[in-house]
Amino acid sequence: MKLLLTGTAGFIGFHLAKRLLERGDEVIGLDCINDYYDINLKYSRLEITGIDRSKIEYGKFVQSTKYPNYRFIQLKLEDREAILNLFAQEKFDKVCNLAAQAGVRYSLQNPFTYIDSNINGFLNILEGCRYNGVKHLAYASSSSVYGLNETMPFSVHHNVDHPISLYAASKKSNELMAHTYSYLYGIPTTGLRFFTVYGPWGRPDMALFLFTKAILEDKPIDVYNNGNMQRDFTYIDDIVEGIVRVIDNPPRGNPEWTGANPDPGTSIAPYRVYNIGNSSPVRLMDFIEAIEEALGQKAIKNFLPLQAGDVPATWADVSDLEKDLGYKPNTDIRFGVKRFVEWYLTFMY
Repeated sequence: MKLLLTGTAGFIGFHLAKRLLERGDEVIGLDCINDYYDINLKYSRLEITGIDRSKIEYGKFVQSTKYPNYRFIQLKLEDREAILNLFAQEKFDKVCNLAAQAGVRYSLQNPFTYIDSNINGFLNILEGCRYNGVKHLAYASSSSVYGLNETMPFSVHHNVDHPISLYAASKKSNELMAHTYSYLYGIPTTGLRFFTVYGPWGRPDMALFLFTKAILEDKPIDVYNNGNMQRDFTYIDDIVEGIVRVIDNPPRGNPEWTGANPDPGTSIAPYRVYNIGNSSPVRLMDFIEAIEEALGQKAIKNFLPLQAGDVPATWADVSDLEKDLGYKPNTDIRFGVKRFVEWYLTFMY
């Protein structure tokens, strides 16, 4: 198939691009390469897939030197004319939108960035799909949409109307926007609620990267909520496997759905939402211990209160993913952390 994959200079997009390319799909990769974090890491990911940094120019295609079925283009999602022209020219079979302004804490200081990219940009993706016969749109949502919900594990059939960060609100908005386009125009859409993704080539603003760097430099690590946090850490390979299965299986409408008792996770329209998580919450202190074990070095811990926008715990109910697509992530945290540390010591240290 011919697929538009946005966010290919990013952590998940980079790994997914490699997987799709290696199985023979034709991929157009897109990324704005913003400076939310070190752009050199983004360029390094692109170079792994054969995209020469020196040839990247805004709005121009770069042919991969490694994969004949891969072209990359630097574009902003909010660049409406360029995005709609790209759809009209390339006529994609499917789209996977992973590009977004990420980060819960960053949204507290830079709210307008989230509206530009995650709302206006996503609308451009939807409009591109609407007018160009796209057969399936899969897109990144986030576990952060669960917000103040305390019912564990988090289920896609739970109400998620109480986000506690603008980032989370933008992701919930994406799900609402996608449903509208699925209902009005029959576009199959699937939202992917990722749970704390980690692994090699990960984002430097995430805890694993920050903790590893600080421990190696004998600097203290900030441990929020005094360590009383749990996260459903999900290894990157498991995330990619889940996305590929979703892309290959466009949703159909749920014939049992009713407006008298509406199910938030499905619809009469061709719309679905899935959690992709390890379904095994890890205590933050156990996570830190796994990093210490992999590094052979103890952390200096700076205990702090819960930060604004953070939730104390996440836990994914993946029963729908398992039932519909026959898949359940299962990578052990110690294995995943060890793989990350091996990569970090090779490429970053």
